[in-house]
Amino acid sequence: MESTGGPYLNTAAVTSPVGIARLLQMTFGCTTFSLVAHRGGFSAAYGTFCMFVWTFCFAITVFIITCEFTHLHSCLSISWGNFTAAFAMLATLMSVTAAVIYPLYFVQLGCYPIGCEVRDFRIAASVFAGLLFIAYAAEVFLTRAKPGQVTSYMATVSGLLKIVQAFVACIIFGALVNDSQHDKHVATQWCVAVYSFCFVVTVVVVAFSVTGKTALLWFPFERSVVVYTFGAVLLYVSAAVIWPVFCFDSKYGSPRRPDLCAKGKCPWDSQLVIAIFTYVNLLLYIVDLAYSQRIRFVSHL
Repeated sequence: MESTGGPYLNTAAVTSPVGIARLLQMTFGCTTFSLVAHRGGFSAAYGTFCMFVWTFCFAITVFIITCEFTHLHSCLSISWGNFTAAFAMLATLMSVTAAVIYPLYFVQLGCYPIGCEVRDFRIAASVFAGLLFIAYAAEVFLTRAKPGQVTSYMATVSGLLKIVQAFVACIIFGALVNDSQHDKHVATQWCVAVYSFCFVVTVVVVAFSVTGKTALLWFPFERSVVVYTFGAVLLYVSAAVIWPVFCFDSKYGSPRRPDLCAKGKCPWDSQLVIAIFTYVNLLLYIVDLAYSQRIRFVSHL
């Protein structure tokens, strides 16, 4: 057998600061969903979402550690640096969401009616869910692009913001389908089109970066991303103006929450969530546009 010129195992994958952070992610993730599955329990869509987050992040983290430890990632036809940076940011957002949702809906101070043992398991699971978020946030901090450093696009501020923008868009979509009455006016349908278009293009940008196929395109990918980000800012400005007017102006909607609106089934609540996160994403795209002027893409890292 011919020598490969180096060790078969990459010990830095588990001994470096990033490697230690990933080992902690794997430990905290496994502990969290084990506590919930064993005794803590979960129910309804919120609990199912939390369990999906913890198991999904655990599985991908194990995959990343295995590939880096055995050098198998060099056999994959993707941009490994972009993939790991994008996943770390996504896992950070998903884990912080689960770390907020699970204790909010399942943790209580008293023992009745679930029992003290179940309560203690749920509190412990919530603590480890918070530690899991910190571990993923630490990886994002450690792998982010430093000034003057040549790194993958997804590790830059602009690349990380793409993940956040897509995640915020998913929150908007969740509110849209929750009886938001978005089809009541043509103007609000335009806003839905804006959210959908920007989400799809953002996902395409991330996909091309992760797969490392940007160099194969017949047009300059770097310039196209900057142009798209500028267009997304303009589109979100229109949505940020139109949505509040047609939902909260007294001529088209209600400036205040109706008294008879049931909790969890009130269109006004969904409309408010959409309005808030529209402004959040608008700010993210503006910051993205500012940072995208100062970066250069490296697709093969």
